Amino acid sequence: MVYERRNQGVCSRSTKVDIEDGVIKEISIVGGCNGNLNGISKLLVGMKAEDAITRMEGVTCGPRKTSCPDQIAVTLKEALAQQS
Repeated sequence: MVYERRNQGVCSRSTKVDIEDGVIKEISIVGGCNGNLNGISKLLVGMKAEDAITRMEGVTCGPRKTSCPDQIAVTLKEALAQQS
């Protein structure tokens, strides 16, 4: 299942995930810190979405209440909710 969400409160604009049987098959982020987000995306492929959420949820960026990893976690949670 492919799910895309517009990010909020961060430099990146959107996150798109492909999840199959609770496992992240593909993830792409538009905008933000290209090298860091490409690296994070590669690390997440093959990981259970729930594990990724646990690791990234609540991470902040400077004075912001969220971050790109936190927005990825939000996207993953919404995608999993859509599958239920």
